[in-house]
Amino acid sequence: MFSDPTFLRSTRSAALVGALIAGSVALSACSGGTDPATSESSTSVPADASFNDADVEFAQMMIPHHEQAVEMADLVADRSTDPDVQDLAARIQAAQGPEIDTLNGWLETWGADSADSEMSGMDHSAMGGMMSEEDMSSLEAASGVQFDRLWLQMMLEHHTGAVGMAQTEIDNGEDPEAIALAQDIKSSQGTEITEMEQLLESLATQ
Repeated sequence: MFSDPTFLRSTRSAALVGALIAGSVALSACSGGTDPATSESSTSVPADASFNDADVEFAQMMIPHHEQAVEMADLVADRSTDPDVQDLAARIQAAQGPEIDTLNGWLETWGADSADSEMSGMDHSAMGGMMSEEDMSSLEAASGVQFDRLWLQMMLEHHTGAVGMAQTEIDNGEDPEAIALAQDIKSSQGTEITEMEQLLESLATQ
């Protein structure tokens, strides 16, 4: 009764399709039924993240940049003879210290590497306006008017580098708070650059 070859082939085909479907269901069950299109890697940036790589790099690079500016400002009290230089250094300390804390907080919130781990082994002088170890040694060894001139020249260069880094964040960043800080850095340090140029002019006659 069931010796018809066409019928037998149809029966075998149906059985094969059924087996494949069953295997697919079993495989889906073993994998937890996760849809690859909707699954999210623990190392990927969430689709709704408000930050991008430019924001992370801005924070990672601006932290050591600010830290060096604060270090340079710390030298002023014991070496400068100019009250205007002393006042500027105090303002730099007051502004950039809290900004370092803010930048570190963002990196932690974003789950990004700290500035220390990211910059380990990097030549910091390669960053815009960063002083080399030799530069810092020369600054530490100076005093009086010589120190004031050297400090202003170095800090002016340092600020110029920071303004460039801030502009890069403004152009390429995504996080609104990071962009706002970059705009503030560009504005405040741009004003201080003008102030330092004027102070250098007044020191040229001394």
